[in-house]
Amino acid sequence: LVGDFAAKWWGTKRIDYALYCPDALTAFPTVALPHLFHASYWESTDVVSFLLRQVMRHENSSVLELDGKEVSVFTPSKPREKWLRKRTHVKLRNVTANHRINDTIANEDGPQTLTGRFMYGPLDMVTLTGEKVDIHIMTQPPSGEWVYFDTEISNSSGRISYVIPENRRLGIGVYPVKMVVRGDHTYADSYITVLPKGTEFVVFSIDGSFAASVSIMGSDPKVRAGAVDVVRHWQDLGYLIIYVTGRPDMQKQRVVAWLAQHNFPHGIVSFCDGLVHDPLRHKANFLKSLITDLHMRIHAAYGSTKDISVYSSISLPPTHIYIVGRPTKKLQSQCQFITEGYAAHLAQLEYNHRSRPAKNTTRMALRKGSFGLPSQTEFLRKRNHLLRTISSQPSATSGSAGHRPERTQSQSDSDKERDRERSQRSMSIATGCWGRSAASRLESGLLGQK
Repeated sequence: LVGDFAAKWWGTKRIDYALYCPDALTAFPTVALPHLFHASYWESTDVVSFLLRQVMRHENSSVLELDGKEVSVFTPSKPREKWLRKRTHVKLRNVTANHRINDTIANEDGPQTLTGRFMYGPLDMVTLTGEKVDIHIMTQPPSGEWVYFDTEISNSSGRISYVIPENRRLGIGVYPVKMVVRGDHTYADSYITVLPKGTEFVVFSIDGSFAASVSIMGSDPKVRAGAVDVVRHWQDLGYLIIYVTGRPDMQKQRVVAWLAQHNFPHGIVSFCDGLVHDPLRHKANFLKSLITDLHMRIHAAYGSTKDISVYSSISLPPTHIYIVGRPTKKLQSQCQFITEGYAAHLAQLEYNHRSRPAKNTTRMALRKGSFGLPSQTEFLRKRNHLLRTISSQPSATSGSAGHRPERTQSQSDSDKERDRERSQRSMSIATGCWGRSAASRLESGLLGQK
């Protein structure tokens, strides 16, 4: 039986796995470590889902594949054409795309507007000006075809704004969006979520809620233990998950890829429109627009102490504001501090029945999945793109090679180094799940910045 499964799943290939060993366990006797590993990690749904993704080869897994249907493979509906402007070809030489579309929320009876920005190079050095961008939407997810809607011309700041016509309005649901640059077929992915009025949501501040450590050297910020489970808990209760951050939208691909890598539940992600002087005000204005313009209801919010003023400004009671950090007497009455970690917090939510199912969700089919847009997994995989946009990291010293073999890989762009990386990929396949691969280290260089 085992032989049959091996033949079907792996063929002639082999999957090697390694178990990540936290520093705290190095003091334990070696003979006891296998039992500790197998007793903890094989009970983790995140590890199981990671292994299933490797075995089943679902590289393009996404929130839309939970019905057992395959997502339609996208092919551009329009062939590549010459640029409308002669200068464009020169401007885009040797730079990589950093396009992004804002996650959109709309009411079923309100305007449905898509906005995107099309930029190239590190830190948005080159703007796509006066060129065609084709707009596609999957109108019948998860297995529906990509439908071409229209073509827009980018303005002087590389922006596109498109209002879905009245006769093609989308009903309640979550729809993938793809905008494709006609001249080179680079593209950006996003979602438009159409909601009924009164939809309840839970907010998480990415920097304040999730990152347990941030390295100025650009290594992958560690996720606070249990953070994913708390987000999944609220998603399972039927709440729309909304992630807010004060980071500029130029970091969208990196941040969403980081969320996908750590298996965070799917949700709306809000970024600032470029660099802003007051990111807290941006967060507050975004949440206010959801409540006043889209008639949504906030149920709970998570963040750091700096986010208390944001959540208080939208009249959220202190009992529903959960703050990660050291309690202070001054702020004690303004929020609920999470002092013993997310696992203890989740246990309290369940034991005290403080988290009720979301109301007004009978007509809403929010899919309970994780991030996993094809473009994000592809973004993590494209080392060349990352190497062009982020400065190279120094390779690890030989002294640490015995403990973390994947860190000995050079950050060089040469073919020789890439070949060596491919030969070592099997050894670091599981450690990559924990955010320790070279790709995630490079990808999160900007993510690790405050």
